[in-house]
Amino acid sequence: MTVTLAEEIMLLSLDDESGAAKEKQSAAWAVVGGILLDLVLAGRVAVDGGRLRVADRTPTDVPLLDERLRLIAGWAGRRSRAPKTTEWLTKDCAKAVKATTESLHGRGLVRAEQRRVMGIFPVTRYPEADGSVERELRDRLRAVVLDDAEPDTRTAGLLALVHGAKLHRVAFPDVPRKEIAPRLEEITAGQWAAEDVRRAIRDMQAAMVVVMATTVFTVTG
Repeated sequence: MTVTLAEEIMLLSLDDESGAAKEKQSAAWAVVGGILLDLVLAGRVAVDGGRLRVADRTPTDVPLLDERLRLIAGWAGRRSRAPKTTEWLTKDCAKAVKATTESLHGRGLVRAEQRRVMGIFPVTRYPEADGSVERELRDRLRAVVLDDAEPDTRTAGLLALVHGAKLHRVAFPDVPRKEIAPRLEEITAGQWAAEDVRRAIRDMQAAMVVVMATTVFTVTG
């Protein structure tokens, strides 16, 4: 089963038993960044100089990506110049997470369970329904990061997002961050994709740093 980068990040983030998201806010930024990166890899969106633009409106035939492509095209089309990547990350973060978890549910990879927090507030949790995709994903990431296997473009891109959003404990819960950070830096800086894709990754990492810092400031300031 082929899943999107955003779905892979959600699978890493969701607790298999409770269905609650770990590192919830950071994972959310990585999810929306993952959708953008998939659109970049598909040649539909370009991210450069801190701004994004739609390069091709042709559908990818992946519902999760095509809905975001439609939304980006409509949103960006109403502006006089290419919008900042940080604006889209902030605007679409919560909606992208919801769309991604619903996509995982539709694929049968997670279950949707209605629960109440403090017996009052209704929430939806997404515990694991089929763990085969996540197991393959984690094995692939460990092979690249811990065993120095050569990453393909999408795996390298996923690891760059994980590193940029500081999701080390989510992706590698049993390995200290200091042991894997150098390898993730190496992968992020490596020649694993075309320059425009690597440039897009650097731009999205920079944008995530900005929005993550803003979130922390808003919460603690």
